[in-house]
Amino acid sequence: MAYGNLESMMDLMEQIVYKCAMAVNGSPIIEYDGKKFDVTPPWNKIDMTETVSKVTGIPFDKIDSDDEAREAAVKYGMDKDEVKAWTRGKIIAEMFDKYCEDVPGLFDGPLFLTGHPVEVSPLAKKDPKDPRITRRYEAYINGWELSNAFSELNDPIDQYERFAEQQRELDLGIDDEAHPMDTDFVNALEVGMPPTGGIGIGVDRLIMLLTGAQTIRDVQLFPTMKPVNEKN
Repeated sequence: MAYGNLESMMDLMEQIVYKCAMAVNGSPIIEYDGKKFDVTPPWNKIDMTETVSKVTGIPFDKIDSDDEAREAAVKYGMDKDEVKAWTRGKIIAEMFDKYCEDVPGLFDGPLFLTGHPVEVSPLAKKDPKDPRITRRYEAYINGWELSNAFSELNDPIDQYERFAEQQRELDLGIDDEAHPMDTDFVNALEVGMPPTGGIGIGVDRLIMLLTGAQTIRDVQLFPTMKPVNEKN
């Protein structure tokens, strides 16, 4: 969305889910698998660093250096060899994935998870109040990630530097999921791109919630796995 940002993407996500719930079920209350979720805007917001700190007890808000973050992570139980090349931001993101995502009830939602570190958000703008994090969110309902959105990075110099660091981590085997260098994209940014908000929505998961479907195969065709003439 041209001239959009993190906040406008939040508004868009809230309205899409709310209006879909009203159209399908006539209510903002989604009932799924014995749980109820009120998707009436505005949704709750939580911060990744604060969440990791609450779950693990590690005061990452007071930890500035990579070495201190590694020491704290290893002491908590992370593998020493695994974290040795990670930065503070990478450690926070990995500890969130490992220790927070499965905490019962924490991500029932609906909610927005914000404050993603720069290291794991190569396409998102930095937060002007804290350049260690980005203007990005992930939306959750029922513990499922339904969308990923951010204020798109449109600074070609910053984008090139982010890609270069991601490529370095890819080449060294530090992160197999790192984003490779994309010079065509950088060149396009040099031509010019307005402030932009980007969003990706897991429509299949949203349809499951709205219809009560228990498997993703019930809302997608999967022609190579399920015969198209199958009635069940």
